Amino acid sequence: MHYKPILIVSGEPNSIFFEILFKALKKKIKSPIILIASYKLLCLQMNKLKYKKKINILDYKKLASYRLKNNSINLINVNYNSSKAFGKISNKSNKYIEKSFKIAFNILKSGVTNKLINGPISKKNFLKKKYLGITEYISEKFLINNNAMLIYNRKLSVCPITTHLPLKLVNKKLSKKVIKNKIQLIIRFYKTFLKSKPNIAVLGLNPHCESIDAFSEDDKIIKPAIKDLKMLGYRISGPFPADTMFLKKNRTKFDVIVGMYHDQVLTPIKTLFEYDAINITLGLPFVRVSPDHGPNEKMLGRNKSNPLSLIKALSFLDKI
Repeated sequence: MHYKPILIVSGEPNSIFFEILFKALKKKIKSPIILIASYKLLCLQMNKLKYKKKINILDYKKLASYRLKNNSINLINVNYNSSKAFGKISNKSNKYIEKSFKIAFNILKSGVTNKLINGPISKKNFLKKKYLGITEYISEKFLINNNAMLIYNRKLSVCPITTHLPLKLVNKKLSKKVIKNKIQLIIRFYKTFLKSKPNIAVLGLNPHCESIDAFSEDDKIIKPAIKDLKMLGYRISGPFPADTMFLKKNRTKFDVIVGMYHDQVLTPIKTLFEYDAINITLGLPFVRVSPDHGPNEKMLGRNKSNPLSLIKALSFLDKI
């Protein structure tokens, strides 16, 4: 069986990503891994963290001609000027990150693979308020308007209808169409990659799904969206109050819980599973997965970071 390679964009150079990558590479996977990163920085961090492995430098324009294996780190070198293994996060890394993504996008468009992992990115420095998150950044590069963020765990996954959006703007971005489109992406993902029909719970926007305002988003937007999806034969119900939905007797009835905003569902899922979850972008012409953690600048060089989310990301992509 031929396994397509897994592309890895290392992301923010001053992050814990190399550390957790070194730990994750101790686990065996069948898909070849191609790392897009700085050779110089990779060597500096390997020495600092006492990790040893041969580096196989590739020409990304000739990837189709390589017979890749995982007995070494298959690297596409991106120049990054640094004399230190660990530095401070700043916008000085932006060109490096942008070039890394550009190489990855060219490879994905070539058809060599359909699997992408990116390490953590400092949204404040790299996105500069132009995009809500990396989900939106990547989607724009592939002219995708309809996407969704799925935080996946095999026991329970969650999806926020709006992503990195200030709370005061959430209700302005909710519509029946948006809710239906994102839920249909979830259903398509489960059917295509997991060969299953998910049972989905939808949360209300307001506390207890009630509002003292004349206009109730729960009644006017969310309920009609659920009704339309039910008529299509999907297993979906709600809206449910967010404060009790994650109780064990409630959450175990469902495969996916859809919330209206980021922290409404990400806070409980991270409390329940900690690092045992991965961030999957739905709607792209390839499968993009991100370990569910940030750069964590404070932990640089300590060699104490948990690699579980990256291990799960690699394992998931290895099976598709």
